[in-house]
Amino acid sequence: MIHKKAIGIIAIAALIASCHNAENDWDAAGAFESVETIVSTESSGTIMEFNVEEGMTLQANQFVGYIDSTQLYDHKMQLEAQIASTISQTPNIPAQIASIEAQLADAVKNQQRMENMFKANAATQQQLDDANTQVEVYKKQIDAEKSSLGITSTTLAKDVAPLQRQIEQIDDQLKKCKIINPIKGTVLTKYSEDHEVTSPGKALYKIAPTDTLILRAYVSGAQLTEVKLSQKVTVRTDMGSSQYRMYSGIVYWISDKSEFTPKTIPTKDERADLVYAIKVRVPNDGYLKIGMYGEVKFSTSNP
Repeated sequence: MIHKKAIGIIAIAALIASCHNAENDWDAAGAFESVETIVSTESSGTIMEFNVEEGMTLQANQFVGYIDSTQLYDHKMQLEAQIASTISQTPNIPAQIASIEAQLADAVKNQQRMENMFKANAATQQQLDDANTQVEVYKKQIDAEKSSLGITSTTLAKDVAPLQRQIEQIDDQLKKCKIINPIKGTVLTKYSEDHEVTSPGKALYKIAPTDTLILRAYVSGAQLTEVKLSQKVTVRTDMGSSQYRMYSGIVYWISDKSEFTPKTIPTKDERADLVYAIKVRVPNDGYLKIGMYGEVKFSTSNP
């Protein structure tokens, strides 16, 4: 959101009265503004900590407070306990088929012994067939047991999956309980205090980057030939006592639509009915303030 503080008529009259004839060499005038961000909550609850004050400079991704998350944390612990209980019911397939595999191993040994005895005419065909059948029976029992236990494991895994999704959602909600400053800038307005109850979307504070400000000025149609994008310009602000601070700025936006001259914004050609807005990015040395007046000269040389 762009902060646009209109220049008062009385202030403009005072500004014009303090100007000398040499000031007519300046091409445009306007006010400084900045891109403002309103930081809001993404969770509901009581603000337990809120380390923000107006005028404070905050860094991007800086932790500035948090909202009570006790109930969310308790719910997460409950879900994790439920998952642990469900997983504990998962069958240990190797352990549960170990006895059948041992029986199969004995049956295989008996089968081999019967084959050797049958070759030596010491065992009948029926005895060999019984040994072979016993081996196949144990193999099918193992396959059936693996299938049954595998189905049980799959079912339990499916029961755990939605619980894990719920935990992921709670983790996201817990993350949103933290108040993280999104951009580097200066706190302009504070809307909430510690121990207040908040809700999603409620504004906490307003912040704007002030290391670079934007001078929004207006030029007449005749002046459009003198200005272009990425053009370096000279900007000055009033220091008082007919003294000025000079800055170097860059034009980064020119409106493609004309508009009626704002009554509170003087232009070089005050007879022009329609003007075009331009925006000049100006590095801030600490003296520039949002809403301060500034003047632009398209030639970067000092007037």
